[in-house]
Amino acid sequence: MSTVLSHVRRQSILPMGVCGGRKRPFFFIVLPLILFLPLILSVSKLHESSSIQQEPKRTRPRKSDHLVLGPAAGQGLPDRLQCQGLKAVNKVHSSISHEDIQIGDSISFVTVYTIYNSSRGSDSARADGKLSDMVIVGNNSYSKHERSMAILNAFIDFIQVSMPSSSVIILTDPASEFTIRKSKATTLPIPGDYSRGNLMLQRIRSYITFLETRLQEQSKGLGWTIHYIFTDSDIAVVNDLGHIFQKDPNFHLALTFRNNKDQPLNSGFIAVRGTPDGIYKAKILLEEVVNVYSLKFMKASRMLGDQLALAWVIKSHLPFALKKFGRHESFSAELNGVSILFLPCAVYNWTPPEGAGQFHGMPLDVQVVHFKGSRKRLMLESWSFYNSTSNMSDMLCLVLKSGRTKYDF
Repeated sequence: MSTVLSHVRRQSILPMGVCGGRKRPFFFIVLPLILFLPLILSVSKLHESSSIQQEPKRTRPRKSDHLVLGPAAGQGLPDRLQCQGLKAVNKVHSSISHEDIQIGDSISFVTVYTIYNSSRGSDSARADGKLSDMVIVGNNSYSKHERSMAILNAFIDFIQVSMPSSSVIILTDPASEFTIRKSKATTLPIPGDYSRGNLMLQRIRSYITFLETRLQEQSKGLGWTIHYIFTDSDIAVVNDLGHIFQKDPNFHLALTFRNNKDQPLNSGFIAVRGTPDGIYKAKILLEEVVNVYSLKFMKASRMLGDQLALAWVIKSHLPFALKKFGRHESFSAELNGVSILFLPCAVYNWTPPEGAGQFHGMPLDVQVVHFKGSRKRLMLESWSFYNSTSNMSDMLCLVLKSGRTKYDF
């Protein structure tokens, strides 16, 4: 009896043992999986999506700290500078002889330049900068502040070589402290907002203020005519520009154009006839540009706003001019009584990158080279080269062959 009962008990216990020893662990294993499976799947999907979205970091191409010579564009084309190495096979030619310039007429170049406190800094900051931020061009080394001044000095040097009788006037913030030790170069403080974000707008306003002062001087009976060419300070005048005012004696203001739909005009070169009528009419047009700038293009006030405003004014009043911008030939037009002479950038505002592509080389009658963008080093290298060779055509071969590269400043 006891044996049977014991057997029955074992049978009753065994199923309980099987249930407690097998099913219970299985339940506890499955339950966490059920609870955490959605979390595991969501984390997996998140990791997968993030790995898809993550792109390899694109490293910016390093800008060169030395000249990089490449092929010279325009080789074999007529009326283009031909180079063998850094020697010019043909020569750029002047568009005017000195005998053609009328006695009594002179030309002054006007540019805007300012120094920011961060550019100069304290003595200790400049000392640190000389260790970490020095650049070498030719036989000279420059800190960040010094190379900015070197570019301004090169701007003046090129003018004094190509147009030795001309003067240079530098419009600047009265708070800027810098010294120009060049003959026929002076500074003229004009109050205004020269902050980086407002500099392009202030530049036009400074031009207007300057023209107003010249009108006041002429009203006092100034006996001779001084024409004015307003430019960026990163240009090299490589030829005499006096012919601009001789060939077309009727224009009030001259602008440079290019075959660019969005930015057909470059504000880095504006010529103004120095007669009372010419100065007044140029001032009127620039005042309209300032108004359009302030109303429509303040979001581009740090860069390009002046060019966009200038293009808007021209397009609004002279829509036919857009078709002529693709011909690379000078033409004249009248806008609200202002006679405007349009000059091709290919000759009067030639830039190294466009010269290597859009313009198919450098025209033999090139007058101005504009080192805009990342080509300020090239401007100093070019002046250093000219200073050692005194050959403008050979120097232009250097510019033509190295203009495609972006440099470190």
